[in-house]
Amino acid sequence: MRALCWHGKSDIRCDIVDDPGIEADGDVIIKVTACAICGSDLHLYDGYMPTMESGDVLGHETMGEVVEVGRGVGKLKVGDRVVVPFNIACGECFFCRKQLFSLCDRSNPNAEMARKAMGHSPSGLFGYSHMLGGFAGGQAEYMRVPYADVGPIKVPDGLADEQVLFLSDIFPTGYMAAENAELEPGDTVAVWGAGPVGQFAIRSAWMLGAGRVISIDNVRERLAMAASDGRTEIVDFDDGGVYDRLMELTRGRGPDRCIDAVGAEAHAGGTLDAVVDKIKAATYLGTDRPHVLREAIMCCRKGGTISMPGVYLGFLDKIPMGAFMNKGLTLRTGQTHTHRYLVPLLDKIANGEIDPSFVITHRATLEDGPALYQRFRDKEDGCVKVVMRP
Repeated sequence: MRALCWHGKSDIRCDIVDDPGIEADGDVIIKVTACAICGSDLHLYDGYMPTMESGDVLGHETMGEVVEVGRGVGKLKVGDRVVVPFNIACGECFFCRKQLFSLCDRSNPNAEMARKAMGHSPSGLFGYSHMLGGFAGGQAEYMRVPYADVGPIKVPDGLADEQVLFLSDIFPTGYMAAENAELEPGDTVAVWGAGPVGQFAIRSAWMLGAGRVISIDNVRERLAMAASDGRTEIVDFDDGGVYDRLMELTRGRGPDRCIDAVGAEAHAGGTLDAVVDKIKAATYLGTDRPHVLREAIMCCRKGGTISMPGVYLGFLDKIPMGAFMNKGLTLRTGQTHTHRYLVPLLDKIANGEIDPSFVITHRATLEDGPALYQRFRDKEDGCVKVVMRP
C-alpha cells in the first residue's frame, strides 16, 4: 500500500509499504477514506520528536471503512464507516474508567521508554514515535486499529467524511481546550494561535458561553478565518506588543481565560525571548520555544486560567513562575481525552451546530503529501488545513 513515511528531518516520502494485518483479537483494519496533516505532525517533520525511525508511517487524523475484523470485536462489522481517535485506549484501566483516555495505562507497548522521559507513560498514539507505541499511522491506504471496541465511532449516513474527520483530533482538542479554560458566562477568552486547533478552540469557547473571543496570530489567512464568524476579534502580533493590545482591549484587567494553541514551535517576531528560543533550537541546546506560554502568563488576569492544548516536547526555561504564582493562575494541560467527546461532538455536527469542514483549505492525494507538509509548515499558499484522500 502507499503511505506517507518519515525518513528524517524535513524528509517525508510517499512509499510503498506492507499492508497491515490483524495482530490481536480486538483489532480492525480500515480502508482509509480521508486523513489529514496535523500541526503536531510538524514536530515530527521538524525533527523535534525523539524515537522516530526511518520508514515510520505518519498520521493520526484518520477515518475510513472497516474491511477486516478481529474475532474479539463485537461493536464493529465490515462495511462500517468510522472515525478513529488519535490516541489509543483500552477502556478498562484505572485512567480509562475515569475517562482520562489519553493517559491509558495499557495501550503503549513501549511504556518504559516513555516513563524514563516523563515519569509515567501516556497512552499510545498513532503515527507518533516509538516512545508512544510505534503504531503505524493513518496517512496511508489502510490502518490497523487496536482496541476497536473502545476507540472508533461509527458515522451515521448523511454526514460527509469532511464533516466528521476532525473528530479524530482537532475538534475534540479545541473543545477540551475551551473546557479546560473553566469558562464562566461572559468571559473574555484569548486564543494564541489561529491554526486548526485554535480555530476549534475559538468556536468551542463560543459554544461554552464566552462573552468575547480574541484570536492572536500573524498569518493573514488564519486571522481572516478566525474572524469569519463575525464575532471574534483579532490581534496581529506583527503590529505591536500583544500584552499592550490585550490590556487595551480589557481595560487593564487582562483576559479571563487564555488558551495556548501553539505549543513548542512558537514564532513571535523579534521579541528577545523568542530570538533566544530560536537560537537554542537551531543549536540543539533546547527543543521547545515557549514564548506563548510566557506571554499568556503575563497577560492573563489575576485568578484566571490558562489552558494548554499546544504540544510541548521537553524542558522549558525562563517561565515566569513568580508571576504565575503571585497572580493565582491555574494551568490545565494534556493530550485530549478524545473518546470522551466523540458522541457529544458528533451530535453537534449532526444537529447542524457546527460544520468542521470550514477549516479545510487544501485537498490532495497521498502523493501530494510531502510537498504539502512543507507548505503547511511554512504557511504558504493560504494553507491552514490539508485533507488527503488515498
